Amino acid sequence: MSTIVIVEDDRYLREELAHTFAREGYRAVCIDSFEEPEKEILEKEPDLIVLDINLPGKSGFELCKWLKARVSVPILILTARDTLTDELYGLGLGADDFLTKPCHPKRLAARAERLLKTYREMKTLVRAGDVVLDVDTSRVIRGKQYLTLPETEGKILRALMERHPSVVSKQEIMDELWGGGEYVDENILQVNMTRLRKNLDQIGLKHMVKTVRGSGYCLEVEEL
Repeated sequence: MSTIVIVEDDRYLREELAHTFAREGYRAVCIDSFEEPEKEILEKEPDLIVLDINLPGKSGFELCKWLKARVSVPILILTARDTLTDELYGLGLGADDFLTKPCHPKRLAARAERLLKTYREMKTLVRAGDVVLDVDTSRVIRGKQYLTLPETEGKILRALMERHPSVVSKQEIMDELWGGGEYVDENILQVNMTRLRKNLDQIGLKHMVKTVRGSGYCLEVEEL
């Protein structure tokens, strides 16, 4: 069941939206606080985000830009603002669709399903800042530059990108790659990390992977 996260500060409207999606068979959840909306949205692990523009604190435009730099999830902007300028600006920030309120429930559900289907059929892409990884091919893309990593290095980078900007422990990486570290020499991870950095240097990303002493690794990338 796909999870749709609703980011709307009008309590009555967000409840109505949640009921609309629930009737169509989705798991619909709403964020409750707008003090740290980014954190709450990601914690709910959305398959689709329905996002208003006029929000307390950060605007929907700011949230759209922030989210698109970090996760490969479709964003549908749903707003009372109906100018072409707003629509083009939202789409330019990476929004996948733009609808104005009020919107017929069937139209909204149809647009949501189209976006979910499109993303299911797409190659799996992971984004961190200005870097994109195609996990099917281990191809790293930065602007017009790209390279294809060996499988193990691609898996390491994927683990770091999916958790960006958090620090990922060595144990977490070893668990993901080799099912744990009980019978795996930690030097194997060090060797692969050295190779990963060397390969990333080909497209100017030598210093992208940072070692956090005593904790693990994280990424340092240019945010969009």
